[in-house]
Amino acid sequence: MAITVALLTTFLALAATHTNGQEAKKFDWWERGNFYQIYPRSFKDSDGDGIGDLKGITETIDYLKQIGIDGVWLSPIFKSPMNDFGYDISDFYAIQEEYGTMEDFEELATKCRSIGLKLILDFVPNHSSDEHEFFRLSEDGVAPYKDYYIWHDGVADGNGTRQPPSNWISVFRGSAWQWSDKRQQYYLHQFQRKQPDLNFRNPAVVEEMKNVMRFWLGKGIAGFRIDALPYLFESDVVGDRYRDEPASGLVRNDPDNPAFLVHTETKDQPETYDMVHQWRAVVDEFTATDNFTRIILTEAYTSLENTTRFYGTRDAPGAQIPFNFQLISYLTINSTGQQFADLVESWLKAMPRGSIANWVLGNHDNSRVATRLGVPRADLYNIALQTLPGIAVTYYGEEIAMVDQYISWADTIDPAACNADEATYTLYSRDPVRTPFQWSNATNAGFSDAARTWLPVADGYRELNVAQQLAAPKSHLKTFIQLTHYRKRRLLAEGSFELRVVNGGNLVVYRRRVAGLGYAVVALNFNDKPVQLNLGRVFPDSKPSRMTVVASSLQVPVAQGARINPNRFSLPANAGIVLQRVLGANPVVA
Repeated sequence: MAITVALLTTFLALAATHTNGQEAKKFDWWERGNFYQIYPRSFKDSDGDGIGDLKGITETIDYLKQIGIDGVWLSPIFKSPMNDFGYDISDFYAIQEEYGTMEDFEELATKCRSIGLKLILDFVPNHSSDEHEFFRLSEDGVAPYKDYYIWHDGVADGNGTRQPPSNWISVFRGSAWQWSDKRQQYYLHQFQRKQPDLNFRNPAVVEEMKNVMRFWLGKGIAGFRIDALPYLFESDVVGDRYRDEPASGLVRNDPDNPAFLVHTETKDQPETYDMVHQWRAVVDEFTATDNFTRIILTEAYTSLENTTRFYGTRDAPGAQIPFNFQLISYLTINSTGQQFADLVESWLKAMPRGSIANWVLGNHDNSRVATRLGVPRADLYNIALQTLPGIAVTYYGEEIAMVDQYISWADTIDPAACNADEATYTLYSRDPVRTPFQWSNATNAGFSDAARTWLPVADGYRELNVAQQLAAPKSHLKTFIQLTHYRKRRLLAEGSFELRVVNGGNLVVYRRRVAGLGYAVVALNFNDKPVQLNLGRVFPDSKPSRMTVVASSLQVPVAQGARINPNRFSLPANAGIVLQRVLGANPVVA
């Protein structure tokens, strides 16, 4: 890793000369933040077992600070039988052994504090592992744990045979109800059968999970990303059973597929929003006594209206960052500029007044940006992510444009895929987006010196890696760093936002302006051919003859700091560019 650190330090020293010297207005640490998701199994292996771990993260965490990240979110690191790679937790207060010890976690937390990086943990409140002590006691009917989970006797069909109490389908296929021989009842599991749902209608469960939050907040973390939020509550029992969900009509002849039903009873229940408000009150307890704000980030694949409700209200605040999945859910490799602009504006119009926007393009459950949206547009989308108003969230490896890796059926380990079959598993597998981080062209991409890693390293790692991109004259990573450092400047941190779509709906241009200081212009070409950039026509109130290049896609044949005529510039296909004009005596980007 020494060569990577040396190259990065050299580049940052050079990049530091390309700033306008303007200090940004004081915002709270998260309000214009850059967040980065680490999948711990895949970031850095320190002990040679082929699995990433906490010590590996600690050894390499300086990289994140140097590339401009403010907060790092770790996918689950808690004790787990790993049936769903940590989303099945058997002890919310312990570290999974293959990731390290509590001392290793505390060392990581200390390191993050020392370099000014905020540490965020995944909170998985909807369910536990069936190996959790709570579930074992609940299955045995031991008070007070008897009703910590959702149990039901089932109902008799026309033949008198016992059946589940509703037709609900698990996210991982098949009935969401599992029979327990020990308790002689069904329990609910909206995910795997080994992930029984906790009963949040039980006040004792609510308090138990708040205490989990308090425990980790007490260790100095900056907050939580809350997993699978729409599934937290289900509709209550009616008489002797639960209400069935209606058929969707979207899927036929596959009643085990979750898309077979419309999830009216098992998702987005109204009680969920109050629970988020209660969790906000818990993190606010620590904000009130410490010198920095603790935050909540929420994961919810749901409607735009439901997602923005997680912000809460002035009287009942909720999550500071309800993840905005508009872009990740609806953009495709063929999306037009108009479609992109519509998705951006839909979020800005829907979020409550006074709240802060956020933008998410990748995570551990979705195909990587370069694969899903196209390698030629990898920089274009990173430019958008870093220059839109608000908060940016990056999945590990997106800064170097990592791509999905084909994983054979024999090597497949994701339960979402394993519950399918060899003919269809690739439709469900998330393994291709969870492969080891590509640090260098060394063995196993510099991730591990093990003979075998937990997932295979991507085939192209020798050419596509951090060290290679730092050594190149221009690269995805260098563009990313230029963007993350520039977004701290006033034009992006404070600038107004004016968006236009021209050239038949495929050229998106937006301006970020601060009165008396100047403006930045971002142009994104969604065409498959070059377009003429004529800013004088897009924004007639400003017709600069020269603007300075802040950052651009690999396809753009100009360097950072170059001055171009923005009214006669040919922007290559699927490329983006960021330009700046600073007014008066303020120093410009050289």
